[in-house]
Amino acid sequence: MKKFMNVAASMVAESLEGFVSAHDRVVVFGPGRKFIRRRHLTPGKVAIISGGGAGHEPMHVGFVGHGMLDAACTGHIFTSPTPDQIIAAIEETDTGAGCLLIVKNYDGDIMNFEMAAEAVIGRHRIETVIASDDVAAQGAARSSGRRGVAGTLIVEKILGAAAEAGMNLAGLKALGERLSTQIRTMGVALSGVTVPDTARATFTLEPDEMEVGVGIHGEPGLFRQKITDADTIASMICSTILADMELQNSDRALLLVNGFGGTPTPELYLIYNVARRLFEVSGIRIVRSLVGTYVTSLDMAGLSVTLSLFDEEALRLWDEPVLTAALQWGRHDQR
Repeated sequence: MKKFMNVAASMVAESLEGFVSAHDRVVVFGPGRKFIRRRHLTPGKVAIISGGGAGHEPMHVGFVGHGMLDAACTGHIFTSPTPDQIIAAIEETDTGAGCLLIVKNYDGDIMNFEMAAEAVIGRHRIETVIASDDVAAQGAARSSGRRGVAGTLIVEKILGAAAEAGMNLAGLKALGERLSTQIRTMGVALSGVTVPDTARATFTLEPDEMEVGVGIHGEPGLFRQKITDADTIASMICSTILADMELQNSDRALLLVNGFGGTPTPELYLIYNVARRLFEVSGIRIVRSLVGTYVTSLDMAGLSVTLSLFDEEALRLWDEPVLTAALQWGRHDQR
């Protein structure tokens, strides 16, 4: 295993220190370096807090800033942040309107965020939204039901924008629950993940194999098969997503093609082009797009496709300004 690191035990802490140093216009460490928060908190705004294990960067720390997260808590690689980290983030960022916790549907994340919320009852108003967009849910490791994967980015952006606009805690909770019915993701991989602590891959594939339905913690997928051409792979992903969705009252959507850390950008755009064509043939209008490496699994060679149906409210909130390390658009407060 070759990694740019000193020792595995300090890799996450050293990486976070570099992240804050590189983006100190936008973020700072919270007390005790237990979490990262936006540099400028807004009094009277609901605080949006998320987090998870390291190894998924830029999620979640890269989404801290104006129009998105107020704080992100990072655990060890592929390990949930501890309750005391989450409690510290709540105490620091609640400026009077309460906190909304956005939690990916993994057992460890659910347990630790619930413990933190219970610990602050009486001092803070807390609501929770569970991100659960992975269509490869049957038999999935580490979670009960759908895992929270790349679609978490969309939930964080839309709820962050709504909070920035002044939506109250109850409204944000309701909006988050509606979003969960409108976002679906599926991932495939050409290699496993090399975890620094163990120095070995989470699963191995033959040169002509791919893993279908992978998660973002290096979990094996639902099955493996011979690798085929991009058109066939994209068709399999898109048909699986469409079979799992109800188009409801909207045919407009955001298409996100996300790299897992080891996939070249040209390959992501190639899959995007095929997926967009397939979805549009099915009667879905792609009105917004995002292509890049946003929700990773360390060095996994692979990608995921996310389709998020958009009503007028979701489209407006997606377009609202955002200033984070990983996402930036529109006119925003740059204090």
